[in-house]
Amino acid sequence: MARTNDKHRVISLFCWFIRVKEELGSGRVRMVWVSLPVVGMLLVWWWVGFSAVNADYIKYKDANQPVASRVGDLLSRMTLEEKIGQMVQIDRSVANVDTMRTHSIGSVLSGGGSAPLPEASAEDWVNMINEFQKGALVSRLGIPMIYGIDAVHGHNNVYNATIFPHNVGLGATRDPELVRRIGSATALEARATGIPYVFAPCIAVCRDPRWGRCYESYSEDHKIVQEMTEIIPGLQGDIPANSRKGVPYVGGNKKVAACAKHFVGDGGTTRGINENNTVVDRHELLSIHMPAYSDSIIKGVATVMISYSSWNGEKMHANRDLVTGFLKGTLKFKGFVISDWEGVDRITSPPHANYSYSVQASILAGLDMIMIPFKYIEFIDDLISLVKNNVVPMDRIDDAVGRILLVKFTMGLFENPLADLSLVNELGSQAHRDLAREAVRKSLVLLKNGKNGTNPNPVIPLPKKVSKILVAGSHADNLGYQCGGWTMEWQGFSGNNYTRGTTILSAIKSTVDSSTEIIYRENPDGNFVKSNNFAYAIVVVGEHPYAETSGDSMNLTMAEPGPSVISNVCESVKCIVIIISGRPIVIEPYISSIDALVAAWLPGTEGQGITDVLFGDHGFSGKLPRTWFRTVDQLPMNFGDTHYDPLFPLGFGIETESIKELVTRSTSDGVVGRPCILVLVLALILSL
Repeated sequence: MARTNDKHRVISLFCWFIRVKEELGSGRVRMVWVSLPVVGMLLVWWWVGFSAVNADYIKYKDANQPVASRVGDLLSRMTLEEKIGQMVQIDRSVANVDTMRTHSIGSVLSGGGSAPLPEASAEDWVNMINEFQKGALVSRLGIPMIYGIDAVHGHNNVYNATIFPHNVGLGATRDPELVRRIGSATALEARATGIPYVFAPCIAVCRDPRWGRCYESYSEDHKIVQEMTEIIPGLQGDIPANSRKGVPYVGGNKKVAACAKHFVGDGGTTRGINENNTVVDRHELLSIHMPAYSDSIIKGVATVMISYSSWNGEKMHANRDLVTGFLKGTLKFKGFVISDWEGVDRITSPPHANYSYSVQASILAGLDMIMIPFKYIEFIDDLISLVKNNVVPMDRIDDAVGRILLVKFTMGLFENPLADLSLVNELGSQAHRDLAREAVRKSLVLLKNGKNGTNPNPVIPLPKKVSKILVAGSHADNLGYQCGGWTMEWQGFSGNNYTRGTTILSAIKSTVDSSTEIIYRENPDGNFVKSNNFAYAIVVVGEHPYAETSGDSMNLTMAEPGPSVISNVCESVKCIVIIISGRPIVIEPYISSIDALVAAWLPGTEGQGITDVLFGDHGFSGKLPRTWFRTVDQLPMNFGDTHYDPLFPLGFGIETESIKELVTRSTSDGVVGRPCILVLVLALILSL
């Protein structure tokens, strides 16, 4: 209102000046000379009024201004301390209104399992994040913070969220359009909780399954990983047709800023050891590990996270050649580069041994935002000192902050900094669970279907109506095992009480005929199996949940008592074994006793996707996203290697038809003219 009144006052003064000028224009020279002081005074009044109007105008707050102009204007107003505050990302556990305001903190995150309270609702998340945001908005310049979270297979830290298959399973689908829809669903569920930024996707190319993060990789084949970068427009929206390469894009408040990670070569470390050294020449680095980053940048990815690992001995968090030279220079990436959790500390060994040096090395390498996440005062003080002592140039700070502000302006954070409750019903919605169920059934890879490999007697599809079925194994009725790491907690969980979903056992019970008796024993002995006259058994075994270094494994064996369950069950009854794992594991010693074998990866909360294909409502279509080895002594072994001798090669997968497709095809083949075939088909239908 004050600004409007100022406008009116200036307009009135200007009109009065015009009227005086017209009166003085009567030709009386003496009057003109006498009135010049009056005219000068009027001009001064006009200038004062004009300045009063423009004093209220702040360019960076004007959404009609070009983003570059807004970034430049805001940068020009910021102190060194405010700029460095924008480069800081802290964990929610150390965030509060006063900290956000005092230090102009640029970002807050939830680490794995870091939630407002147990079983927090979408509203609980929104309220917490808005409280932090209010602290940022009352700082001197009112720059909104951006809240980030790991959403690597759905919104996996949040109770009741839809948990999709981990990336290794999505790679098995070979379906980029499906992955794009998963990105859109994940964005909606993140926004439902007030979160506009997710640390996904992981576009590592895992070259050794001994790596504990291999399930976060879509494939050993970089071309499959490149195809799956279609998740980025799902998360962020489609970039405008005239968008320049490398410029980030986030399409409104139903989309989120994405993060391509971990730059670069994290999937190629020696023996698959997490955070270790990738020893390859530049050609191999650029041809295998880099292409998905190029594709992500073309699709407008907003941020890139740096890897803990090293390339030929040089820590990626300190690699100026690749971060500034290649990522920002050659690939023309214009978004911001973020460190991994305490990634700057780990530049030295032991971590944090010379923190000031680590800060210097990472910022000069080209990192823009630092996931600290706790000791932020030390980082701020060290970087201020480095700038004031001319160790880190001011233009490097301006480049970092300019990139952070570019993303914030682009995604509309200045116009809509506070979340509301309009999307809370998207969290764990039935539409998203149906999508996850579709993803599960498309991700399953059928590795064996009948004991005799040369002339198989197919076991799948299984009949729904039989007298009695045995379900066995530690993974049959355990939602935590089914989801894997990065679910509710960093390392995942065990049991069925930490979030909502459908276990494989529950899915079987809801799928078979009501007259079919289902017996569940986690670890049955052989005598029990032999004495019960089961029609068939479904055995579900595999790995226990893990994340990052705790998942590194040099033997890749299935968790106990998996091998003994297979032995006790499969030696006595027709058995279908489902492997729940984040990667290929040792299976060759048991395969001869197994009638049908399914690689189910880490399918997430929607177990009915598994029964959809087991019982023939849909056919198997998944293809191995990575080579299944015979023994760990062969590793690393990837498609194209000279010593390539797998148990199952990359791309292997037996396809089956659904019962509906089988019946349709049999009818179209002229089954009516062959009564014996007609009888067999009708018998199959009745049994199912």
